Amino acid sequence: MSGPQPDQTPPVDLAEAVRALKRASVLVVGDAMLDRFVYGRVTRVSPEAPIPVLAVEREVAMPGGAGNVVRNLTALGTPVAFLSVVGDDQAGSDLTALIGGQPGVEPWLLVQGGRATTTKTRYVAMGQQIMRADHDARGDIHPRLADRLVRIAQDTVAATRVMVLSDYRKGVLTAEVTERLIAAARAAGRKVVVDPKGEDYGRYAGADLITPNRAELHLATGLSVDSEAALVEAARALRDRHGFGAVLVTRSEDGMTLLDGEGVHHFPAEAAEVHDVSGAGDTVAAVAAAALAAGLPLPVGARLANIAAGIVVGKVGTAVAREQDLLEALAPERGALRKVVSRAAAVEQAERWRQRGWRIGFTNGCFDLLHPGHVHLLEQARSWCDRLIVGLNSDASVARLKGPTRPVQGEAARAAVLASLATIDLVTVFDEDTPVELIRAIRPDVLIKGADYRVDQVVGGELLSEWGGMVRLAELLPGNSTTATVARIRS
Repeated sequence: MSGPQPDQTPPVDLAEAVRALKRASVLVVGDAMLDRFVYGRVTRVSPEAPIPVLAVEREVAMPGGAGNVVRNLTALGTPVAFLSVVGDDQAGSDLTALIGGQPGVEPWLLVQGGRATTTKTRYVAMGQQIMRADHDARGDIHPRLADRLVRIAQDTVAATRVMVLSDYRKGVLTAEVTERLIAAARAAGRKVVVDPKGEDYGRYAGADLITPNRAELHLATGLSVDSEAALVEAARALRDRHGFGAVLVTRSEDGMTLLDGEGVHHFPAEAAEVHDVSGAGDTVAAVAAAALAAGLPLPVGARLANIAAGIVVGKVGTAVAREQDLLEALAPERGALRKVVSRAAAVEQAERWRQRGWRIGFTNGCFDLLHPGHVHLLEQARSWCDRLIVGLNSDASVARLKGPTRPVQGEAARAAVLASLATIDLVTVFDEDTPVELIRAIRPDVLIKGADYRVDQVVGGELLSEWGGMVRLAELLPGNSTTATVARIRS
């Protein structure tokens, strides 16, 4: 039978494989960029020209290009060394600070005077990009800087397990630099993963894994990729021509196809819903590299990369797949517990809901022993929004607020009980004494507290006024109190 068949690799505990990624280490070399996202609403056309007017609501900046490979690796808990070149401009300074703020990263961002840092600014309205403005680095990096970059890579590669070359053809990975980097990895006995660009794949000769998309595969080989059989033949021609260990072709809605020494493996698409494909290729390269670095079989790494890609295209903007995202995707039977998420995941989910035009509500509390008063408050809160997020005080936070004998129930139990309620869409735990930083990150449209507060006493209320949100006070049911209940139990 021709064409790729579903993957037939032996069963593997994929959850354990995901956890193993933390034990890997990766060196990333490539073109770092600054990705800016400008979010707003379009409600009118400019009187100056037939173009939409974007009413800007907020702006976000994050590492892009090779920097996004780094973000994806750190999201998995994988230690990373990062080597790239930026310009001596504000964008370069911003990018350096963003990379330096990533956990588990050893950054080597070299600065070239007079060079522009590549910046991509995406303007987004109601979940759709309406324009992108690029400032590109032009020309190859200076030869002396290239020599320094290679020397640092030669010193660093031995301390990591896999080298990733993230090539966006912005001048860092010249043909000579790329060949020297692959030679350095080979000399140190390390594997090389390449996220390629352009037509000349000869510069990547000898790489262990190369990850073109379908269009890039066609461009590099000149062969048809219109059918599964044709795509496999093109991948085989590319592999044989340049001595690659394996070729992993990303195929958008058709999933991925891996051609390695064992044969052909096909992985169907995992995305349930596609919001934004920005950066999905970076995710594939990162996860596949981390899997190789962790000693996992390549088909297992490809399967994890496929799942991760399905996760990130379901998010808004240039997103990452975290360890918890992968574990949840592998364990759908978790049911209501899927609502219990990290702060970062809550922020991402809120953004997805916001882009759909849904009103996001937020309330918070200890919720130690859930009683009818809590249920009544939560029902009211849900009636004032389309999606309700609950911020739950951690055990340490409750003890500071209520005393050393509280909470009665641990945060995992309290979160599970809340997640079982149909009125609640998401639960996230915070460790601070107040939820103000969590509110700032989520940016809800409605902030709900009980009527025993005044509006001007509600923590975070002043933030809501900054972005046009509102504070609502919920009616209380008399005679309901966790403190009183605990006292009765102990008496």
